[in-house]
Amino acid sequence: MRRGGAKDLTKKSGGGGDYDGFLKLPVANLKTKLAKHLAACTAAAIATSAALTPEAKAFIINYQPNGGAGWVIPANIDGLYINVETKAASSTSTLVPGWDLNPYGSSPTLNWFNSNGGGQLHYPGITTGPAGNLPLGTTVSSTGSYNTSTTPVVFGANPGNWQLNASNYFGFRFIAADSLIHFGWGRMDVGATPSTRSIMEIGYESIAGTSILVGAGSAPPASVPGPLPLFGATAAFGWSRRLRRRTLQASKQPAPTTALPSNTPQA
Repeated sequence: MRRGGAKDLTKKSGGGGDYDGFLKLPVANLKTKLAKHLAACTAAAIATSAALTPEAKAFIINYQPNGGAGWVIPANIDGLYINVETKAASSTSTLVPGWDLNPYGSSPTLNWFNSNGGGQLHYPGITTGPAGNLPLGTTVSSTGSYNTSTTPVVFGANPGNWQLNASNYFGFRFIAADSLIHFGWGRMDVGATPSTRSIMEIGYESIAGTSILVGAGSAPPASVPGPLPLFGATAAFGWSRRLRRRTLQASKQPAPTTALPSNTPQA
């Protein structure tokens, strides 16, 4: 039987490190090594956290005001003040804090009054004049030209003109609650005269500076909260283990014996 005492950790082992020498390292060196180790651990933790935290995804917020009945725009100098995000609307501006849109106008005109930073998109290719009646699919973005005046919209047959007895689409920009510019679109139904009009639909991008197409509907966020993928993976792994265990147990059970039918008549 091999016998021997405890290993002497202070002895050198051919070309290896010196344990006793390590213990005798200057305190400054030990602090440096510890600091490097902690820095590496911190960097790894930050990288892991960043990988698990999903970045914000832009999505379209779309709604039909007043349960689909729309917001009627009074034919007067006040019109309707609208906060796009809170969905508040009133003919009194003080009742709609942070309002973004204000269509108004006594018969037979339709005008727009704009909040700071707001505006309605001109028809593509036009850089002056009032808000345009836009084709579906028109891009509303920072590269567009926006009306910031109170010039009445033009009703007629030319491209960009507004239409009676029809749905008219407009693009707009506004300063959201995050104090940044967002882009959106709206649908206004106009009746037999310009004074008969209602906002029927609003859509806008959730992330500042993100372009939107006129007519684009709502889209849920593509990302899910960070912890859910980990939870889902853990649950799937646990279920898989249980399934394998049950399969193994079933394979070890003796096969059932089944009596074959006999053609021999009973005595």
